[in-house]
Amino acid sequence: MFAALLLPATGAAFAQETQDEQATTDTPQARTLDRVTVTGSLIPQTEIETFTPVTVISAEDIQMRGFTGLSEVLQQSSYQTGGLQGGQTSASFTQGAEAAGMFGLDPGYTKYLINGRPMANYPALYNGSDTFNNISGIPIDLVERIEILPGGQSSLYGSDAIAGVVNVILKKDLDHGVLTVRGGAFSEGGGSSVRFSLADSFSAMDGRLNVLAGVQYETRDPIWGYQRDLTDKYNNVGYTPATASRDYLVYGYSDIANQGFGNYGYVFADPNDCANVTGQFGGTEGLQNRPGFGEYCGSFITPGYRTIRNGKDSGQLYTHATFDVSNSFQLYGDLLYSYESVENATGSNYTWWGTGAKYGYYYDPDFDALLNLQRAFSPEDIGGAGYRDIMNTDRSNSYMLTLGGNGIFGDSNWEYDVGLTRTEYKLTERSWVRWADPIDDYFTENVLGPQLGMDPYFGAYPVFQPDYAAFYTPMSPVDFASFTGYATTESKTWDNMLRAQVTNSELFSLPGGNAGLAVVVEGGNQGWDYSPDPRLIEDPVTLESEVWGQTSVSGSGHRSRYAVTGELRMPLLEPLTVTLSGRYDAFDVASNTTDKPTYSIGLEYRPVQSLLFRGKYGTAFRAPTLSDVFQGISGYYSSVTDYYRCWDEQGYAPGNTDDCTYDSSQFFGQQSGNPDLEPIEADVWNAGVVWAPTSTLSMSVDYYSWDIENEVDLQSAEQLALLEYFCRTGQADMNSQACQAATTWIVRGATGAIETIYTPKVNVAQQKLEAVTASLNWVVDIGRFGSLAFAGNYTNNLEHTVRPLPDSPDIDLLRDPYYMWIYDAYAKTRADASVAWNLGKWTTTLYANRIGKTPNYLAYLNRTFDYEHSSGEKAGWWKPYTTYNMSVNYTPIETLQFSLMANNVFNDMPDHQANNHPGTTGTPYNNYFYNTYGRAIYFEARYKFGASN
Repeated sequence: MFAALLLPATGAAFAQETQDEQATTDTPQARTLDRVTVTGSLIPQTEIETFTPVTVISAEDIQMRGFTGLSEVLQQSSYQTGGLQGGQTSASFTQGAEAAGMFGLDPGYTKYLINGRPMANYPALYNGSDTFNNISGIPIDLVERIEILPGGQSSLYGSDAIAGVVNVILKKDLDHGVLTVRGGAFSEGGGSSVRFSLADSFSAMDGRLNVLAGVQYETRDPIWGYQRDLTDKYNNVGYTPATASRDYLVYGYSDIANQGFGNYGYVFADPNDCANVTGQFGGTEGLQNRPGFGEYCGSFITPGYRTIRNGKDSGQLYTHATFDVSNSFQLYGDLLYSYESVENATGSNYTWWGTGAKYGYYYDPDFDALLNLQRAFSPEDIGGAGYRDIMNTDRSNSYMLTLGGNGIFGDSNWEYDVGLTRTEYKLTERSWVRWADPIDDYFTENVLGPQLGMDPYFGAYPVFQPDYAAFYTPMSPVDFASFTGYATTESKTWDNMLRAQVTNSELFSLPGGNAGLAVVVEGGNQGWDYSPDPRLIEDPVTLESEVWGQTSVSGSGHRSRYAVTGELRMPLLEPLTVTLSGRYDAFDVASNTTDKPTYSIGLEYRPVQSLLFRGKYGTAFRAPTLSDVFQGISGYYSSVTDYYRCWDEQGYAPGNTDDCTYDSSQFFGQQSGNPDLEPIEADVWNAGVVWAPTSTLSMSVDYYSWDIENEVDLQSAEQLALLEYFCRTGQADMNSQACQAATTWIVRGATGAIETIYTPKVNVAQQKLEAVTASLNWVVDIGRFGSLAFAGNYTNNLEHTVRPLPDSPDIDLLRDPYYMWIYDAYAKTRADASVAWNLGKWTTTLYANRIGKTPNYLAYLNRTFDYEHSSGEKAGWWKPYTTYNMSVNYTPIETLQFSLMANNVFNDMPDHQANNHPGTTGTPYNNYFYNTYGRAIYFEARYKFGASN
C-alpha cells in the first residue's frame, strides 16, 4: 500500500482516490477510510492492485515530463501503438481535433470518462465516418490524475469500452489557491504558446459547503511547413530526384488518332516558358521537367505553405462543489465548460483548380489530344498575408454538468449515489472553399473559351481550344476573391444520463473477507446532428455540389438508452478473490431496439502479500453509433491506385505502380450509414502477475487478447481497388461475396476509368489482437544525495489481424507493410521510461518515449521487405525512434516553484526516413506516427496563495 501511494509522484502508479476523505471517526463514513475505489471496479476495497490492471498518470507526472496537454499524455502512452490523424494530416475530416486510442484499435474503441462520467462525443467524424472523442478541451492544469484501464470493459462501462477506458479525474480540493503561468516556443520556430491557470478552494457554513473553482486559458501559434527543413520543400534526398509541384500543368493523352487512347504525358503549351509566373511562390516558380512525362511550371517549396501543427486559442472553466446536508447525505455538483478556436491551412496541394473534376478530359484539336488543365494558387494570387488569410477555423463550445447526491441508508452498510449528467458539444467549422460555378466560369471565360462540340473519336469529351498564354499567367487577388469564400458547417452532440448506484462493501462474510456488491441503473438519451453548409451537399443527379472539389458528411438522429450493471466481489479464501460483473444495455431508435448483455469474471490470487496473479475473461461490445445509423449518403473526392488498369493496360503489379499512369486515379466516393447495423462483439481476456518484493519496488506483466466480430467497417477505397484487381485477374473467386461487393461498388466509365466508389458501413469485418504490457516502478534512497525514482511502461502487439470481408483473407497488420500504412500505420512495440532525481528543493526528471520499428516507404509500396530500388535504397524497417524530455523544478520557498522543461531535448527529427521516400513527396516521413516539431522549451512559474514560506 505504501509503495502504491508513493509512486504517483515518481512515475506510473496504481494508487486511487480515498473515499470520504472528510469523514471523521465518530460518523458512519469512518469505516470507509481504509478503502479505495479502483477504476475497473464499482466496489471500494482495501487492495490497490486487483484483477484489472490500472495505470495512473499523476499531475506530478504530467508536469515533470513536460506534457503540454491531455492529448500529448495519451498519444505518447505506451498503449498508443497505432497511428493517428490530426494537425499533420492535411485535409483530414477532423484536422482540428486531437484523438488517441489503444493497441492500434480505432480511437472510438476507447471509452473516455471525466470524473467517471462519459465525455461528449465530437460532432465531426474521424476519417469521415467514425464517432470519437476530442481530448484537447480538458484543462491540463486542473487534472488530478489520469487512470488508464486497458482491455475490454463493457461489463462495467457499456458500449465503446472494447480497447479500454481512460478516466480523467479533475481536482476536487486544494489546500491553497494556485496560479500557474507557462510559456514556451520551439527552437526551429513557430508554435509559441502561453498558458495561464488559476484555481482555489473555499469552505463555508462550518465546513459543510466546499467549492473548488478553476480557469485555464491558452493561446498557441501554428507551425508551418516552411519552418522545418523536412517539410519546407519536396524531398531532395529521396531515392528519386526531387520533383517540383505541378502548379501550371497541361497533361493527358496525345496522338490518339494513331495510338488508340494515346500516349500519356505532359503537354507544355506556354509560349513564354514560364516567364510570366516566375514571381509566384516567393519567386521560386520556374520551368521544370519530369523525366518520362515532360515540362511544366512548378516550384520546389510549395509543401511549406501548410500548417503541420494547428494554431489554437482555448479556455476552460471548472468547478466542483459538495454540500453536507447531514452526516449521511451529501449533495455534489461538477461543471466543466470548454471553448476552443483551432486554425489550420491545408496548403497548395488542396488549393487548386483543374478541368478534370468537371469534364474528365477535353479534346484540343490543335494537339489532337485529350487533355486536362491543372493550376495551383500561390500566395501572390491570394494577396495580403497569403495562406494565412484563408485558414480554416473550427470553433467549439462544450460543457459537462453533473448534479447529484450520495449517502448511506440509515445505519446500514448500504451506500447510494444518484446523479444526472448533461453533456453538449457544439462545433462550427468555417472552411475556405472554391465556388464551383464561379471558378469554372472564370477559367472558361479567361482560358478555355467556348465549347466547340464533342471529340471526334469517342463523342464523350468537350472540345476546347484554350488560350494557353492566359493559363500561364498570374491572377489578381480580386480575381481570386471572386470565386472563393467560406462555407460554414454547424454540428452538435448531446447526452443526458441519470445514474443511480447502490453499494454494500460488507454484504456478507467469507473466509477471505467481506463480499461486496454494487448495482447501477442508468437511463437517458443522446443525439447527433451534422448540418453542413447546404452548398456542400452534392446534387443527387449530377453528384456535384456548389463547392468545387468538395462535399461533406451529413446526418442527424437521436435515441434513448438504458442499462443495468451488477458487480459482486467475493474473497473466497484469504489468497483468492473472485469478481463477477454483468451488464445489459439497450438502445431504442424509433421502433427498433438494439440490446446487448455483457459479462466478465475476474480472479486474484495472492500466495504471499507481495505477489499477485490476476486474470479476467469477459465480453465487450460497441453499439452502432448515431453516425453509423443516421449518416446520410454523402460524397467525397479522392484518388486511388487503379490496380486493375495498371496491370491490364501497362503491366504494373501491385507494389510496383509508381510509374503507372493510373497510380493516382481521381474518383468520386460515396458513403452512408446503415440503420440495420448490429453491435460489434468481442471476447476479451487478460492474465498477468504483479510483484512488489519491497515497499519501493513493484513490477507487472500482463497479456491481453481480443477476438472482435461483426465489426462495422467503412470499406476502404484502396482496399476495394486491390481486391477488385485480385478478383478480375482470377487470383480470388469472382463468385465470392467479397468479389461481388468489390466489383459492384467500383463503377467504371466507358473508357474503363474508375468513376465512383461506394464505401458503405457494413457488419462484415473481424479483428484479432494479442498484446503484452509490462511496467516497473522503483524508488531508491541515495542518502544525502536525495532519492531516485524509476518508472517504465512497455507494450508489444504480438498479433493483429483484420478480415475486412467474411470470405477475404486475413490481413496481418503487424507484418504486411502495405496494410500497416493503409490502416493509419502501426508500431509493433512502444515504450516510455523516466527517472526523477529529488534533492532538497530540486527535482530533475528525464523522460524517454520510444516508438518501435515501423515499415519504411519502399516496403509499403512493394508489400515486401525483400526489395531493393535501383537507387540502392532497400525495403525494410525504420529503426526505433526515441525522443527525450527533460525538466528541472526548483522550489525556493513553499509558495513558489519554477520549472524549466525541454521537450525533445536533442531535437530529433524523423529525417532518417527521407532517403526511403521518393522526391515527389513533401512529407518524407510517416506523419501518422512521427512529427517534425523538434525541440520545445517551456518555462513555468507556480505560486500558492496563503501557504506559509
